Amino acid sequence: MRPDPLAPLLAAGAVVIIDGGLGTQLEAQGADLSDPLWSARLLRDAPGGIVAAHLAYYRAGARLAITASYQATFAGYAARGIARDDAANLMRRSVRLASAARERHLAERAGGDVGPLFVGASVGPYGAMLADGSEFRGRYGLTVEALRDFHRERMEVLADAGADLLVCETIPEVEEAAALVDLVDDAGVPAWLVFSCADGARLASGAPVEEAFALAEGSGAVVGVGVNCTLPVHLPELIARAAAVSSKTIVVYPNSGERWDATARGWVPGPPGTGVDPPAARRWVDAGARIVGGCCRVTPSMIAELSTADLARDRP
Repeated sequence: MRPDPLAPLLAAGAVVIIDGGLGTQLEAQGADLSDPLWSARLLRDAPGGIVAAHLAYYRAGARLAITASYQATFAGYAARGIARDDAANLMRRSVRLASAARERHLAERAGGDVGPLFVGASVGPYGAMLADGSEFRGRYGLTVEALRDFHRERMEVLADAGADLLVCETIPEVEEAAALVDLVDDAGVPAWLVFSCADGARLASGAPVEEAFALAEGSGAVVGVGVNCTLPVHLPELIARAAAVSSKTIVVYPNSGERWDATARGWVPGPPGTGVDPPAARRWVDAGARIVGGCCRVTPSMIAELSTADLARDRP
């Protein structure tokens, strides 16, 4: 089992800032993400754009970039006529592209005190492959065994691709989390298990969040648990619930506060007074989060604000 690559920073008391919405930056660069493969299409069609998007977040101060493999699945690629070996190569390419952006940023800052930078390989949920917003509903009706079978091969590919850790993210239901915990333990690669939530107490599927967070407690491979692509207003309660049942590092990277309308395929305003900014992030850190970033609609400029704020100040 490889050690947690962020452990030295966390042991020194740092709050680790990660990137924001990769798709958000790709769209800002002019990419068309209307395809069901979303950013996974660009691994084949526009790899340079992916490098540029990762680089924008590293330049903003992110210490970790999450790869464009969220929607990269064998089933999704097969539906587009992409052969299995080619699909596996595209998954590996996602890690190479993020690593290339890291190396470019380190070269830009040669002689400067950049500190260590990391790459996390995204493992999106089964619902992402459906491309219908199911990752925000869950309730697939699949068994743990079936979900394990769906994720197994791509998990093996990504675990062997050279990323620093696996990021199992936007997971909406307990059954899928259980399948992923089994697989990351088999892989022996450090991983995060990060959930999409409906509110401050329930997963997107409606299950109690405590049940989901507690799943990782007996895992040697899962080094962090938390929440992503969830309204920021719910984070303090979710962090408290995670801390009550888990000793793992708490990871949070919410969306901007807007809501995704899967039918209209667009964002609609969320509750007023929510967002991703230093005051909000400091509340999350005070509640117990140690790794902080953003998801959909969170831009490099927002990450830059977090990276320059003293989020570790007065940390309990």
